[in-house]
Amino acid sequence: MRLNMTKIMGSMRTAHVLLVMKALLLLVFLSWLMIWVVMPTKTYRNKWSSELLSATLSTFLGSQGTWMLIFTFPILLIAVVGCLYLHLAERSRYFKRRLFNDRGEISRRLREWRKPALVKGPLGVISAVEIGFCFMFLFLVIWALYMYITGGLSEVSSGVAAEYGEKLWEAKLYDVGLQFGLTGNMCVAFLFFPVARGSSLLPLIGLTSESSIRYHVWLGHLVMALFTAHGLCYLIVWVINGRIYELVKWGSVGISNIAGEVALLCGLAMWAVSFPRFRRSMFELFFYAHYLYIPFLLFYLLHIGFSAFCLILPGVYLFLVDRFLRLLQSRRRVRLLSARLLQSEAMELNFAKAPGFSYNPTSVVFITVPSISSLQWHPFTVSSSSSLEPENLSIVIKKSGKWTHKLFEQLSQPSLQRLEVAVEGPYSPGSIDFLSYDSLIFVSGGSGITPFISIIRELIHHSATLSTKTPTILLISTFKTTADLTMLDLLLPISNATTTTNFSQLQLQVMAFVTREQQAPPPAANGDAEAKKLIYFNPDPSDAALAPVLGPNGWLWLAAVISSSFLAFLLLIGILTRYYIYPIDDNTDEVFSYTKRALLYLLVMCWCIAAMAGLAVLWNKKVNCKELRSPAPAMMPKNLWTLGGEIESEPREALLGGVKVQYGERPNLKKLLLEFGDKSSIIGVMASGPSSLRREVAAICSSTLAENLHYKSLSFTW
Repeated sequence: MRLNMTKIMGSMRTAHVLLVMKALLLLVFLSWLMIWVVMPTKTYRNKWSSELLSATLSTFLGSQGTWMLIFTFPILLIAVVGCLYLHLAERSRYFKRRLFNDRGEISRRLREWRKPALVKGPLGVISAVEIGFCFMFLFLVIWALYMYITGGLSEVSSGVAAEYGEKLWEAKLYDVGLQFGLTGNMCVAFLFFPVARGSSLLPLIGLTSESSIRYHVWLGHLVMALFTAHGLCYLIVWVINGRIYELVKWGSVGISNIAGEVALLCGLAMWAVSFPRFRRSMFELFFYAHYLYIPFLLFYLLHIGFSAFCLILPGVYLFLVDRFLRLLQSRRRVRLLSARLLQSEAMELNFAKAPGFSYNPTSVVFITVPSISSLQWHPFTVSSSSSLEPENLSIVIKKSGKWTHKLFEQLSQPSLQRLEVAVEGPYSPGSIDFLSYDSLIFVSGGSGITPFISIIRELIHHSATLSTKTPTILLISTFKTTADLTMLDLLLPISNATTTTNFSQLQLQVMAFVTREQQAPPPAANGDAEAKKLIYFNPDPSDAALAPVLGPNGWLWLAAVISSSFLAFLLLIGILTRYYIYPIDDNTDEVFSYTKRALLYLLVMCWCIAAMAGLAVLWNKKVNCKELRSPAPAMMPKNLWTLGGEIESEPREALLGGVKVQYGERPNLKKLLLEFGDKSSIIGVMASGPSSLRREVAAICSSTLAENLHYKSLSFTW
């Protein structure tokens, strides 16, 4: 008893420490944000900037040291301390208990703010919180653009224009172009935060890269609109003045025009293929075009110089750390144990997982199959539960595009003994609040049922082994044909370990709607022999079990990688600046080339990131070598191809015996949602599938008749 009380008190102290840490991180972030607010003002440009530069200028870091101190250091500090915060949070029993079962006033208010406030429109389903943050960011952009333009134009006069041989309106247009570029820099500073999948910044505010990818899309549109206006303003002035030669100017000091033009062309190419209609119809072109972010960033750096690049360096730095860690993880070939092919042409892939490696439901992994394409990475929701299936990780893939067609064809070959696959992830959501609801309603369309499979499997584990009271579940699934109903078989995993699990405690009701058929087909057309095919592979001894790239203490190692690589970067560029660049700048009439300086600093930065991340990965690989190379599970039979499955009929009937199938109609979602459960109960409503389905569910949950319905979308735009 005394030992339990000690643990509880220790967990509570940890929770208080976490709250203090989060408050300090919020204070640092607001201070960093305030710099962006005051930066466009005349006071900052005419007085504060020069004072800051003179106070922080040194012979070791030069002018870029000031910008790194003001714009880069605060965000990297938040990232490092955020890693420590997440590490402590994962190990705090008190914190986890609050995370899973919080029904307090704060939790209720947060649910209210996250209700859909805008359902129709090009932005999709938007909550009140998202609308508030969007308006604040737009206000910041408009404020910056207004202050930059008004402050810049006030300094443009006829005399200044005459010095450059320009008319007054041309000089003003030239200055407006500069201000568009400065505002675009501010937007780029936020552009890379949502796409750093393993960063600690998004989990700190309860987001994942997948759920926030649309913020990256919105920022991308805004950035390219500002940079396009920036380039057009300059181009118009040069053409009218007959100064076309400016297009090919690349000076050793100052702005390099050619570099800016190349960066703009790369950005325009990515922008052109990023619109939804184009992206969905020609995904491969969109995917490959986005590799242009590499020359975009390189020439963007050469265009503005490293000192100005420090304004956007935090997001880029964290993205590079994450990208290199992903590259190291993708070099491993993961052991693929089996595949289940359904009559609906859906595929379930089952990978070996290192013991003790846990992830949350609705996690996402990115996979590539080198035999199809070594460059294409596709995201899929994890359908397994690390609690129910401690040795396996599963994903479900629906045959719908060129890449999935090729994968299905390969898996359908009886002679296939091994499939080489690489995996990045899984990337887990920052919080799980499924147990905080009295009831859950899952609404899915087609393959949108996948994220709900992982939740249901997790709740099976809670109800059967932890004796935890689980919410009542209503699963509403819409399918096109009867063959698609086999997707419901995926609610149970393949592993024999689950056949002894007691499913009777899970209150699950399944309502399936088949829209393109009026009645069930004859039994012969839906025989068990054709319902599914289960394929077992013979993995290569070199194939590794899926494991986190930085080991079980990943957040601590990530904090070490970020901090050590940045300190090494500062040390090396300090030495380089003091003993190589500074003597040239200070002691001769020659100025060290801005292009050479930028390339040198970029090379040093990438080397530091690669060295520190590589050392961390190699150390963890050495320590966890036995887990990564563990032998294949004993459940694997010798035959490679079997029909049917290993799931016994009893647990399947216990879980799916109450399935109600209706043909030739769509579900009346308004009636089903509003009439489900008690009005006084808290009901979580989650939708996954086509955007029209998600918007319909969101509209119902946002109505005044649905006070107890709390909506959450599990789909993302990619």
